Amino acid sequence: MKIAVVGLGAIGGVVAGSLVALGRYDVVACVRTPIKRLVIERPNDTVEVPIRALTAPADAEYVDWVLLCTKAHQMPSAWLARLCGPGTRVAVLQNGIGQATRLAPHVGMAAIVPTVVYYNGEKLAPDRMRFRRAGQHELAVRNDADGRDFAGLLAGTPMRVLLSADFATLAWRKLLINAVANPITALTLQRQAVFRREDIKDLCLAVLREAVEVGRADGARLDDDEAARIMATLLTYPADAGTSMYFDRLGGRALEVEALTGAIVSRGKQLGVATPLNGMLLSLLRAVSDGATGGGANEACGVPVTHASFSSG
Repeated sequence: MKIAVVGLGAIGGVVAGSLVALGRYDVVACVRTPIKRLVIERPNDTVEVPIRALTAPADAEYVDWVLLCTKAHQMPSAWLARLCGPGTRVAVLQNGIGQATRLAPHVGMAAIVPTVVYYNGEKLAPDRMRFRRAGQHELAVRNDADGRDFAGLLAGTPMRVLLSADFATLAWRKLLINAVANPITALTLQRQAVFRREDIKDLCLAVLREAVEVGRADGARLDDDEAARIMATLLTYPADAGTSMYFDRLGGRALEVEALTGAIVSRGKQLGVATPLNGMLLSLLRAVSDGATGGGANEACGVPVTHASFSSG
């Protein structure tokens, strides 16, 4: 079976290395910079595997599975056009809701498998990633034929896949975590420790309550205490962990704004649900993202910047 992993960042690097380590697939990484190996630091061991990498879409061909692991605002249309045939399935390992709608114009006749990512991947070097668990499952998909086949694809790896009959609610719960984890860390330039502040907790709860109302109006089955439960989950993550948006701001890169806070505000407008706090965050995040120069900022402690996707992002 041929598998292409598009985007070898914090999320893509971990899943690509895990699949190669199985030794039963033909795995290719679609990247900008050539790479010959992957080293994955896992909770109980470290694996090093060779990886075949393509840097030009023209060299790609149809595959059985595409694992799309770029940021939601980075649509690799040229890669998808070359990789996707009538029998291809595309698992979307990206943040946000409405993954199928966002991707459909770019994949032709390929089937789309929306996916929720929970694990924490951190890119320590171009060929080295750290994998940390962030719950009982690393990924979630719909409990249908494509979802079950995706789970089978990853059988034998450390990636535990949840099959769900209510994927929409899971997607909204993930978005709720990202609705505070990413914006607050990016705007304050602090890691998860910032959520131990009482004033930040209060702000996050208010932001979450707004977003919960949007999610309910959108059909997600969210509980009355959903905001408090999301906040409690967020506080279980390591204080020194970053988020993808935090690392992107440190690196001077554009932020994944529209798929996260932007999606909440946009859906709220469509459904007639007011979102003043999320709207304020959206304006601030857009201003930061528009001002990104690519030069990058240094962390106060002087530690070299790494690139991570905190899945909780």
